[in-house]
Amino acid sequence: MRDTIRFLLGDEVRSISSVSPTRTVLEWLRGEARARGTKEGCAEGDCGACTVVLGEASDEGMVWRAVNACILFLPALDGRQLLTVEHLRGADGALHPVQQAMVAHHGSQCGFCTPGFVMSLFALYHAGTAPNRRAANEALAGNLCRCTGYRPILDAAREACAGVPADRFAASALEIAARLRGLADPEPLEIVAEGVRFVAPRTVAQLADAVLAHPDATILAGGTDVGLWVTKQHRALPTVIAVERVADFARVEERGGVLRIGAGATYEDALAAIERHWPDFARMTRRIGSRQIRNRGTIGGNVANASPIGDTPPALLALDATLVLRRGAAQRRLPAAEFFLGYRKTALAAGEFLEAIEVPLPAAGETFAIYKVSKRFEQDISAVCGAFRLRLHDGNVADIRIGFGGMAAIPKRATATEAALRGRPWTRENVTAAMAVLSDEFAPLTDMRASAAYRARVARNLLLRFWLETTSSAATLVRLPEWESAA
Repeated sequence: MRDTIRFLLGDEVRSISSVSPTRTVLEWLRGEARARGTKEGCAEGDCGACTVVLGEASDEGMVWRAVNACILFLPALDGRQLLTVEHLRGADGALHPVQQAMVAHHGSQCGFCTPGFVMSLFALYHAGTAPNRRAANEALAGNLCRCTGYRPILDAAREACAGVPADRFAASALEIAARLRGLADPEPLEIVAEGVRFVAPRTVAQLADAVLAHPDATILAGGTDVGLWVTKQHRALPTVIAVERVADFARVEERGGVLRIGAGATYEDALAAIERHWPDFARMTRRIGSRQIRNRGTIGGNVANASPIGDTPPALLALDATLVLRRGAAQRRLPAAEFFLGYRKTALAAGEFLEAIEVPLPAAGETFAIYKVSKRFEQDISAVCGAFRLRLHDGNVADIRIGFGGMAAIPKRATATEAALRGRPWTRENVTAAMAVLSDEFAPLTDMRASAAYRARVARNLLLRFWLETTSSAATLVRLPEWESAA
């Protein structure tokens, strides 16, 4: 076991010990490190003022990703490089290309949000592809500005990030990666400080042993939910088991007709594979938080926290996903529809954890769609999320799966509605009859996001919309494009 966090702060090796493992990177930067370019705006991963960049070694050199420092716990830095706005200027004081572009395009006024924008631009600069308007929008969607307006910032993004990365970071990427590998340690990280025990296993077997030894521990993946327990709810977390450094836990692979998503895979890790098979699922995934959130948040965490308004469970329900659960050396497989038992309650036994999600690859002739309804288009929690998978044979419904979020205490299949449609012609008349069944199948709540009546009506209309978009009689119907222009 090792009890010291080791990482690169810019080019400097840092070691941290005897500090609470649930202390955030933002608190440490502004306090101990005296790096105050990184700002606190919301303390919940929404505004982007705290954006920093984490660097990890890869086969080609380095991968740099923008993340929110305000909900990132210090142990996440272990074995990585942390970059803040202070690290971007050259030894001679010269601005980085993304900073220079912000100046040239008048992208800053009060300056409070500017360091966060600059760090998101830095990550985009190192993405290696010239961004169109949509890509620039997506990269900056997690950064809010209250005074400048976004056009000059987007202009700066498209100018600065248009070419091959040519800064000193790109030039020294292999050297930085080698230094990070030198910091790597196959031993688990275990920190006990300020009333918190933090364990970061390195293998699945070590993880299984840790969960058996601490069945009441908080299992931490990306921390995009758990981080708020600390920063907003001020909850004490006596024992935390982090999964992000477990070897192969984030692997995403296709085998045996199944897409297997490791429970530690982030949204961004899984996005390309999801897009190959279910473009609608990928479009919805891009609406789950910002790039900073998707660089940390995991699909496994979204499932295991069992929120009734999580956005991936409805899709997984409609796609007949299977969850791989593990306790010690034993595995079991459970249909996703049997995993959610009640509000925030799951079928996980004591000492058991979610290891992977297995999604059958689509069969020929299947149609899949998912619709997220929220007050804001992106970075908002759903009022209703509906997912639909359909297979027709000679105009009849051979099979249909419907999953909803926001309609019950759990993400739930609409099994009665499915039964009302299965085996019948895929017609407006039969869909209208099924909409009536759907009204009786759920009893949604009224809350700050929507009334029960609104949710019920939206759910019915999503079924109708799916029918409209999948029938030849709707050939003249043009599906509304994504909000962002690709120009």
